[in-house]
Amino acid sequence: MSIDRIGIIAGGGQFPLLFAQAAKVAGRAVVAVGHRNETDSTLEGLSDFFCWVKLGQLGKIIKFFKQNNVREAAFLGTITKTKIFADVWPDLKGLSLWNKIDIKHDDSILRAIAQALEEEGIRVVESTLYLQELLFPAGVLTKKKPTSAQMLDIRFGWRIGREIGRLDIGQCVVVRDSTVLAVEAIEGTDAAILRGGALGRKQAVVVKVKKPGQDFRFDLPAIGPKTIASMIEVQAAVLAVEAGQALLFDGQEVLRLADQAGIAIVGCVESAEGPGLSAE
Repeated sequence: MSIDRIGIIAGGGQFPLLFAQAAKVAGRAVVAVGHRNETDSTLEGLSDFFCWVKLGQLGKIIKFFKQNNVREAAFLGTITKTKIFADVWPDLKGLSLWNKIDIKHDDSILRAIAQALEEEGIRVVESTLYLQELLFPAGVLTKKKPTSAQMLDIRFGWRIGREIGRLDIGQCVVVRDSTVLAVEAIEGTDAAILRGGALGRKQAVVVKVKKPGQDFRFDLPAIGPKTIASMIEVQAAVLAVEAGQALLFDGQEVLRLADQAGIAIVGCVESAEGPGLSAE
């Protein structure tokens, strides 16, 4: 029952890999569970103990963690949300939990899984435990700054983003001229950007904010090069992200791509009047 072991429940992307590396630097043995067709197989080589599961095999995850004396675990990485309709293979534990969840939204599912783990003596820790440096910085990050009109759109999008977050629908909204062009739902941020950006005609403003009461144990908003690639495809103009409440992956590459395309990126903070810029 060593606290020196840390469990990872991994989805896709580089977050599980970065966490595993950081945990090992911190002196933790890594016990990781990867989801087939989602998790980067590199994680297996970074782990001291590793197991593959299919989406929904909660019982297998708990059994593996208990066999390896895991008492703390983290949710890391992405799961393609549309797979809940086509590629779920629940075991008895997973099926029992699924049937108890009334509303199949992100937070409802993840909180239920976290509770099931904690009932088995496995505490779920914050995903940023060893990676505070990945939190999105405040201020204008790019050479290009948002115009005053674009700041109005950021404030408008911020209010809409908070509402869809409160309803646990998504974390991203695309706007132009105080008009909602797209709201992120199960399809994810990139698809929302492509939908809304196609309507925005080079003036689309993308706003990504935390949900009210965001639980840092899972599902933090995240930005990476793929986000910027989607914006470039539709020639979107501005990306505004809530500073300190979202993750920034491959930051140097994100800024290089944005500067090359003339996209403004800004990390905003909440103020009494709405989102503000610490760089102003």
